[in-house]
Amino acid sequence: MEYLTKQPENLNAVQRFGRWLRLKQYQIEVTFGVYMFTSAERFIFWSVVFLLCSLLTIAVVLYLPQHLLFIISRAWFYVNGGDSGVASNVVAGNKDALSLATSSIAKTMAAAATETAEYMNREL
Repeated sequence: MEYLTKQPENLNAVQRFGRWLRLKQYQIEVTFGVYMFTSAERFIFWSVVFLLCSLLTIAVVLYLPQHLLFIISRAWFYVNGGDSGVASNVVAGNKDALSLATSSIAKTMAAAATETAEYMNREL
């Protein structure tokens, strides 16, 4: 049975995000038994979690646009067929279209992230 408590509705987005992060930290500590660790073990655990999240974020920022361009060029080749040299010439000639496609994908991803953040704020 879940007990709902009245939460203040006049919190700004940063405070709501902080509350959401504390909730997720609590859920992780309870799920994985981190609350039973010693202080040193807890520090090591959260350091590894932070390191993995940081590496994932850096990898997404650095390599996702390049990977999307590669996927789009392969999709172009599969749809239109032909020699790979021709496909590479088409891709080279239409770099503006590819950058526009990646920017529209980035806008779509940003909109999805915003929608997810709004949902999380409503959940809090």
